[in-house]
Amino acid sequence: MAEADLSSSDMTAGGKLVDVILDEASIARSTPDVEHDRAVAIYDLIEENVFQPVGQPPANFVLRLSVVEKRLVFEIKTEAGGDVVTHVLSLTPLRKVVKDYDLICKSYYEAIRHATPSQIEAIDMGRRGVHNEGSTILMERLGGKVDVDMPTARRLFTLVYALHWKG
Repeated sequence: MAEADLSSSDMTAGGKLVDVILDEASIARSTPDVEHDRAVAIYDLIEENVFQPVGQPPANFVLRLSVVEKRLVFEIKTEAGGDVVTHVLSLTPLRKVVKDYDLICKSYYEAIRHATPSQIEAIDMGRRGVHNEGSTILMERLGGKVDVDMPTARRLFTLVYALHWKG
């Protein structure tokens, strides 16, 4: 019972994403592993997140993510479809960490097929470290624009990574 009360108070304390749309024009075809990670990230993000555009009243929000001219676009709307704000961020601060994350993910997916459990675990630890680094950079880039917690930033970074395929 106390857990349900905590969830209710958390939701009224700030905003929440209720839908995330990835711009199809920004995404090229990717591997089944990346497609799976993308779907899981969107599901997890919608299930549990902290997402509050600065200066806006708490509400349910819809986020459309895209890459336009090598910039990351966060188009935020209300659940009813009203425009809230659009933030355009340079991808330059994320470029190296996305490239590193891509390399380590490829190693991880290959290891799953052929490596020992201890090798897989070592690569996965590295993958999580790079993922955390990207999530921290994303939180910093959103600072003063959109308040998010670390779990939300991690899921958003997964989606930014998904967008890098074409962007």
